[in-house]
Amino acid sequence: MEPVAMVMEKAWSFGLVLLWFSTLSCYLVNAADDKNGGFGASFIFGDSLVDAGNNNYLPTLSRANIPPNGIDFKASGGNPTGRYTNGRTIGDIVGEELGVPNYAVPYLAPNSTGKAILYGVNYASGGGGIMNATGRIFVNRLGLDIQIDFFNNTRKQFDKLLGSSKAKDYISKRSIFSITIGANDFLNNYLLPVLSIGARISETPDGFIDDMINHLSNQLTRLYKLDARKFVIGNVGPIGCIPYQKTINQLNENECVDLANKLAMQYNGRLKELLTELNGKLKGAIFVHANVYDLVMELITNYAKYASEACCGNGGQYAGIIPCGPTSSMCKDRDKHVFWDPYHPSEAANLIIARQLLHGSTKYISPVNLEQLRNL
Repeated sequence: MEPVAMVMEKAWSFGLVLLWFSTLSCYLVNAADDKNGGFGASFIFGDSLVDAGNNNYLPTLSRANIPPNGIDFKASGGNPTGRYTNGRTIGDIVGEELGVPNYAVPYLAPNSTGKAILYGVNYASGGGGIMNATGRIFVNRLGLDIQIDFFNNTRKQFDKLLGSSKAKDYISKRSIFSITIGANDFLNNYLLPVLSIGARISETPDGFIDDMINHLSNQLTRLYKLDARKFVIGNVGPIGCIPYQKTINQLNENECVDLANKLAMQYNGRLKELLTELNGKLKGAIFVHANVYDLVMELITNYAKYASEACCGNGGQYAGIIPCGPTSSMCKDRDKHVFWDPYHPSEAANLIIARQLLHGSTKYISPVNLEQLRNL
């Protein structure tokens, strides 16, 4: 038997370790509170609209880590970061406005460890979609299933950082999960020539959208089981109006591709029904619907002179064929253009959209806006 003194010494040492761990977890939570007014983390899932650099770490054909992408991104001094725009994404702006002191770190970045994740993690990936086959033309990308697998790893890290009880509270009561996805499922899956011809022969638009909704329902439920409670889900924007679609279909300035927009609207109607259903079914969760489609359509209407042509791109009437890169032509009035490149909004457009989602009425964001969601 061990002497009583040794047993007492070990118990005292163990107690000190527990006290140290408890003090550290309180310190980490309080440090985060001091900097962001009590708001927890911003967890961002989606595609290139909100990718903050994950694709930089993948062998993929879909990348934005070349100039002049990021030319107006102040945090990098105008250097490209992997964001598919000239400045901040909607996710960046929302995080700033909600009081998060640091941008959500890309999950695949080397610095996505330790207390850096307390302010949020970005899992979004250019080319990613709801369906696992989406974006295979790019060789590599992170679909939503994989992004949620990665969040599962993050969830375990939070337990180690804060302890299971504090981690659960931090994630479920004080953090927001934003999902911006679905456009690639049409543009780089169902509507993509050659790769999708078999799917379109065998599956109607109704059937494909059914699959998308069922898959998304399972994905959101997975996040709920990992303690996510505050969700904001963006619908699909008017993908028939992006410069790429207008260019390849040789449309006039005031025209958009009808089929692409109809598919987006059909999906959006089903998405709204799904979120209403989940709000009634998953206890304690709130699913907020972000009406991105109408917000972007209003931008296109209000800035008609600047809405057809990509600010940075090459090829065709609207510079809509070749993605933005060092040899692209670039507009001077970047703060007026709706689209930065053939596919993605400019920072100016992202700012208008983000502020409506943060502070706007139920026409754009319902049942509550993001400022209200933070305070629930």
